Amino acid sequence: MTIRQTIGFNNSYAAELEGFYVPWQGDKAPDPVIVHLNTPLAIELGLDPVDLDSAGGAAFFAGSELPNGAEPLAQVYAGHQFGGFSQQLGDGRALLVGELVDQNGDRRDIHLKGSGRTPFSRGGDGKAVLGPVLREYLMGEAMHALGIPTTRALAAVTTGEQIMRDGLQPGAVLARVASSHLRVGTFQFFAARGEIEKLRKLADYAIRRHYKDLENDENRFLGLLKKIIDRQAALVAKWMGVGFVHGVMNTDNMTISGETIDYGPCAFIDNYDPGAVFSSIDEQGRYSYGNQPAIAQWNLSRFAETLLPLIDPDDSDNSIRLATDEINAFPAAYQQYWLNGMKAKLGLVGDAGADIELVNALYSAMEGQNVDFTQLFRRLADAARGHDDGLFALFNESSAIEAWLSNWLARLKRDGQVLEDRAEAMDKVNPVYIARNHKVEEALQAATVQADFGPFEKLLVVLKKPFERRDGLRDFEEAAPAEFGRYKTYCGT
Repeated sequence: MTIRQTIGFNNSYAAELEGFYVPWQGDKAPDPVIVHLNTPLAIELGLDPVDLDSAGGAAFFAGSELPNGAEPLAQVYAGHQFGGFSQQLGDGRALLVGELVDQNGDRRDIHLKGSGRTPFSRGGDGKAVLGPVLREYLMGEAMHALGIPTTRALAAVTTGEQIMRDGLQPGAVLARVASSHLRVGTFQFFAARGEIEKLRKLADYAIRRHYKDLENDENRFLGLLKKIIDRQAALVAKWMGVGFVHGVMNTDNMTISGETIDYGPCAFIDNYDPGAVFSSIDEQGRYSYGNQPAIAQWNLSRFAETLLPLIDPDDSDNSIRLATDEINAFPAAYQQYWLNGMKAKLGLVGDAGADIELVNALYSAMEGQNVDFTQLFRRLADAARGHDDGLFALFNESSAIEAWLSNWLARLKRDGQVLEDRAEAMDKVNPVYIARNHKVEEALQAATVQADFGPFEKLLVVLKKPFERRDGLRDFEEAAPAEFGRYKTYCGT
């Protein structure tokens, strides 16, 4: 059974990059069932959600019965995983179904995770299970609502199978939407093999797809490096501003488009801790919360290395010099994005030379105080309104924040700023609700163990409006109770 509607696939990757993928079909799911369909996203893509929310839609999203125009393929890429280079990775349990142009004129991939083995599976079963699929659904939609570039979930389906993952678990597939699935690792695959013409073809494709303004530049490949550095600096600054920990920042998990991708062992911090690590396999803290900007620069250095033969084909020393200059500019670009974001979170307007010191002093005040990072900024807005008890209650010792608070209020009042106006502006950028780890686990446990999707549905509703405090949702604002213990995440999908 297939869907009735005709999808206007326009598959540029399949058409233009032969040799960069393997055409492939997903496994037949015995009994696919949609557990959640992202109706607003379907409409944005120009799709009929009523038709999709059907047995035919479930077969589509499971990879069993694809509509006309789909050209399913497994993409090849390489990547540095925890610092070690693998020359061939690729879509080991995923398929790019095809591309379409959405209602806004933007090209989007439709991609399935968990649809079965591919030539790149490296001994794996190619499947996914329900818990990690629902985690990625929640996290992607939470990040989207926070205004952070991200892949998004179009649908989650169960397959009717039981998959062995620490016991038998329900099989599932995530239908994901992205601006593209081009990765740093995609470039690394061809660079490692010395296939320069394919590398050039890939870079030109990336420019046409994501950075059209570079097409006529004299050195478009250096321009591509600059653009991607800038987008990644902006992206990671946004992560840091909401306390998001990606957890597995391998180069194959860094996109050329600047979107967050591959939500595996990800989490949000409750209490501020620059060393926060949740991933069960990150034993050295390589991808800790505070290390993310440095890892982004490291990954971008690996990307720059792939472009060296293109930047100046006639002078390798010049290529290295030009690329190094751009990589060395990353920290300043990141800091500016981060500072702009923090100024908005703190209600600061205009330019003051001491603002960076004021922001850094806040982080120093939080050190070792078990401060809830998300609640802090909402309670600062309350303090600007004259209600500071809630702010002081976040700190082990209220004296840690008293002097900083006085300096911050004085900065807000400078230039005749109205404090209520500043507080309202802060509330528009500081979330009340994030994907709290204990609430995510509560939702996943209910869905996977009891087949109860109520907690998942409720959490999804809460996360779609993160800045708007609503009655009856106080428990979604709070950090995990003490008995929740130390949180640990796993790669899953």
